[in-house]
Amino acid sequence: MSDFENRSAEKEARRSEPGRPWKPQEELRQDALRRYLAAVAGAASARGTGTPEPTAEEAQSGRPAPATRTPSVPRVRDVMQVPTASVPGDMPFLDVAHTLAREQVNALPVVDADDHVIGVVSESDLLAKAAVMAEPHRHGPVGRLWRHRLYDRSHGDTAATLMTFPPVTVHPSERVSDAAWTAAHARLKRLPVTDRHGRLVGAVSRQDLLRALIRDDTEIQAEVESLVGRQLGDPRAVVVSVRNGVVTLTGRLEKEAMAELLASVGEIDDVVEVVDAIVVV
Repeated sequence: MSDFENRSAEKEARRSEPGRPWKPQEELRQDALRRYLAAVAGAASARGTGTPEPTAEEAQSGRPAPATRTPSVPRVRDVMQVPTASVPGDMPFLDVAHTLAREQVNALPVVDADDHVIGVVSESDLLAKAAVMAEPHRHGPVGRLWRHRLYDRSHGDTAATLMTFPPVTVHPSERVSDAAWTAAHARLKRLPVTDRHGRLVGAVSRQDLLRALIRDDTEIQAEVESLVGRQLGDPRAVVVSVRNGVVTLTGRLEKEAMAELLASVGEIDDVVEVVDAIVVV
């Protein structure tokens, strides 16, 4: 992970610190955000160390090459939303606004007649247009600067003339961690998913990526309990509890067995910390 990426992660973490008492469930949300950022940082680090990207065969077929990829690695196709909404390039401004409201999303891909993604139109694109329509004349240097900044996003009347381009897209065969890195790097909440010809096949949101990257506590607990059963021969030998990725182990074990178990649990994906409440016998 580069120094720039490290500094960016630190800034994001500082911004997430509360300036006032957290609301109910805010602590859980902040913890999920930190785990999400860690997963994104891991993807960025893997890129820098030469972790293989999808091969040409994968990109063309949309399937991992046999015996060369790890089947358990989640891919965009496993979490993307299908079908997904889009708007044609010639859709008028007001219809685009109504479509965004109806779909309850903040951005939609813009497609041509062959369903190729040519751009993305977002709430910010429409807000610039609406702002100029609502107050077309602002006087003075501040007003001129305001109009100049908004002009590029306000001169059009259709999705194609208002959209942001080129679009940032991902392929169905991409790893979820890489898609998360792309979304974080581009600061996008939603990414169109396209095939190798650039045609729209789905969409993936940051929430979709978050759910795929961070398993919930129930899944982590099931894996830890399975591990306990395999290592100790009795899944009830240790009581397992998980909260926000923190695993607490309670029970009575011999010192050697306890040390081995703690090490194994700590290596499970998405385990943030292991709390040792085991009594040595």
